[in-house]
Amino acid sequence: MKGSDSVTRDFVLTGARIATMNTGETPYGLIKDGAVAVRNGVIEWVGDTGDLPASYAGLTARDMAGRLMTPGLIDCHTHIVFGGHRALEFEMRLNGASYEEVARAGGGIVSTVTATRAASIETLIANALPRLDALIAEGATVVEVKSGYGLDRETELNMLRAARTLATLRPVTIRTTFLGAHATPAEYKDRDDHYIDEVCIPTLRAAHAEALVDAVDGFCEGIAFQPDQIERVFQVAAELNLPVKLHAEQLSHLGGTQLAARYGALSVDHVEYANDDDARAMADSGSVAVILPGAFYTIRETQVPPIGSFRNRGVPMALATDCNPGSSPLTSLLLTMNMGCTLFRMTPEEALAGVTRNAAKALGLKDRGQIAPGMVADLAIWDVETPGELSYRIGFNPLHSRIYAQTQEGTS
Repeated sequence: MKGSDSVTRDFVLTGARIATMNTGETPYGLIKDGAVAVRNGVIEWVGDTGDLPASYAGLTARDMAGRLMTPGLIDCHTHIVFGGHRALEFEMRLNGASYEEVARAGGGIVSTVTATRAASIETLIANALPRLDALIAEGATVVEVKSGYGLDRETELNMLRAARTLATLRPVTIRTTFLGAHATPAEYKDRDDHYIDEVCIPTLRAAHAEALVDAVDGFCEGIAFQPDQIERVFQVAAELNLPVKLHAEQLSHLGGTQLAARYGALSVDHVEYANDDDARAMADSGSVAVILPGAFYTIRETQVPPIGSFRNRGVPMALATDCNPGSSPLTSLLLTMNMGCTLFRMTPEEALAGVTRNAAKALGLKDRGQIAPGMVADLAIWDVETPGELSYRIGFNPLHSRIYAQTQEGTS
């Protein structure tokens, strides 16, 4: 990360071009010469600099010199806690090895499960920190972290414990998601139902008892679990009063989106093979469509998610890195935004909403993702002239500074 310096929890920022990301007639909710007043880490007032109330005159003030201000970015779908890496199989595939040959060499999710089970909590944390730091360095203030590479009770719990610990080591909010229904481990081969009942559900209960879970996820796909198996996990989540999310319609259309909508899912993620009926169901349930272009790019998918249907039906669209060792080794939300625009024809405004306002909604966070009174003062300051530049540039990080409620990191 860049250098850091602390600021008071009570302050005023003036002279900024503020993309509030509040819905309205103005694109990006843009204020051309804006100010933000913050007390106790919470935004109290936003408006034109010239209209700043005199009551804030005594607060520490800084002039942003015309820089762009946005809400702190939110990565609402990651798997950043895991053991090992998959660079070898990446190289094997590009050198002509078949999927079977990679599998025989111990590649695929099996290799990540093996490495994750062998790693201590300390190792999992140490491995995850560089990935988390890369996200923070691009303005992220909230990051979701899933389990799902342990597939046994103790490793799944350790992954969640490691994720919780990350929030004590960096100025960032971590939201944890239990993804025990990610895959069936080798010891339960061809016994998916037994794995769900004997490992996944009991581990979910244990994780909840230890206060390690903010939401529950699953992978509904031909290579993973069927809707009826996922539903058994969702029923327990409902019993525990935990919100649900779902990887669905990534490689085929199994009906996972409809299942998620019936359970009022916070989000349905991937959704390349979703259709207009799915979009309608998501609109009715208020679920967010989390678009994951990193995985689309890495596996060279050709089925594009139905962005037009989501747009026409009013389904909020979020964007996330899906950072994981296999299908999306991506740790850049800025590149994710560019991919969303270039690969899926999302607009730059939709892309920025996808990593702020709608990403917050995908995590059930009502106090993040917008610059408005009552919101936590998680902010990103950028050396750009227009919000569209954040999606336009490739491989370029224009972050000037980042404010995480009570600390600021940056070069100034």
